[in-house]
Parts: sequence; C-alpha cells; structure tokens
Amino acid sequence: MSFAAFEIIGAQRPGRWLITCDHATNHVPEEVNGGTLGLPEDQMARHIAYDIGAAGVTRRLAERLDAPAILSCFSRLVIDPNRGEDDPTLVMRLYDGTIVPGNRHADAAEIERRKDLCYRPYHDALADLAARRDDTILVAIHSFTPRLYGRHPRPWQVGILHAWDSRLAVPLIERLRQEPDLFVGDNEPYAGHLPGDSIDRHALHHGRPNALIELRHDLIADEAGQIHWADRLAPILEEVLARTQL
Repeated sequence: MSFAAFEIIGAQRPGRWLITCDHATNHVPEEVNGGTLGLPEDQMARHIAYDIGAAGVTRRLAERLDAPAILSCFSRLVIDPNRGEDDPTLVMRLYDGTIVPGNRHADAAEIERRKDLCYRPYHDALADLAARRDDTILVAIHSFTPRLYGRHPRPWQVGILHAWDSRLAVPLIERLRQEPDLFVGDNEPYAGHLPGDSIDRHALHHGRPNALIELRHDLIADEAGQIHWADRLAPILEEVLARTQL
C-alpha cells in the first residue's frame, strides 16, 4: 500500500471554511530512511516534529463549522509543507537545538524525492479542496511551544498570523482580545507569512480571506483542551465572519 501524504475529513461538508493542519503528525514514512530520522522517541514527541494538539483542534473545529479539513500525514522534519519549495528551511538539519541525523546528508535529489512523496500531493489536494467553492475561507491551525530552547517563556495563549490580506485576521484578533482571560498575539509568536507557505500559496494568491491560528501547545496537549479550544473558536469565527460580511 503506497503512502498517503494527507487525510481529508468531511470533503462533502457544505461550509465555506476550509481548515488546514500542515503539521498534524510526527510520522516518518517508511519511504524516508526506513521510517526514521535517527532521533529518539522523546525528540520526535517534541514540537520540532509536529504541532502538538493541532490535529485534534482541526478535527473538532471542522466538525463544529460543518466544513472540510485537510491534515498532513508526515512530520515537518521529513519536509515542511508550510514552506515554499525553494525555502532553505524546507528540510531542517538543526531545529531548536536538536540535530536531525536523517536530514544531515539530504541532497537536492533526496529533497526532490520527498517533495514528490509528501509535499506536492498534500498541496495538490489542498488546492483542490480550496477550489471547491468560489468563496472559500482558509483557516490554518498550528501550535507553538511555550518556550524555545534558551529563550524567554511565551505569554500568549493564542496568536493570529497574517500578512497583507488581514480582512479576517485583524477583526479576529480584536474579537479574541475581548475575552478577558486571553493574551492574544498579533503576528506573535511568529510574524506574518513566508513566500510560498500554505497561506501564501492557497489564500493570498487567490484573494481568499484567511487567518493562521497559533495555539500554545500546553493548552491543547490533551483531548479536553483540544475540544475546549475548538468549541471556543468556532462561534467566534462565525461571529467575525458575520460581522465582516466577507
């Protein structure tokens, strides 16, 4: 059985929203170094290998919004679908203090092979889903570590990333900041988007309203947290959409 680079949930759901999860899993396909990147389990369980909790939030949020979702089926350390094809960080050799042995000797031919195995099938499927309606709204779900190696703790519970199309993102930030218990990042803990990343490729270049939601992963590491945040975000997203009339 050949490797499937993506999972689609609710392809026939009618909602305008399309929920994506670029870093859903820490899985390394057998086709890549026999299924290992040479890292121990505790390292593959870290945020360097995937976005902890993001897949669970994605599934629940898509259900609540009656919308389809697409999730990657390969670790970001195999190849990062949230980077452009020519981005130098597409295949990471060192990430947050950890050397990735299985990527040390990944040359141009190997990176091209991983693109064909994982990266391109994922993006082709995402493109098809996004094109299913003329009025698709793309929401990407990610998570971030409470603290990078040797850095200060990150105080935000949630951050919204956006670039030059902020029609959805800025009103979403404003609405989330009305929640008294939330410290909301505006392009924090990361800034904007990178050329060729998922939002750039599937939203910005097509004029689709979009937002990238970053959740601090200690808040969504278990199922209860994932359900809580999806259930909290769904009505807020619908409220913002109705208010902006996008």
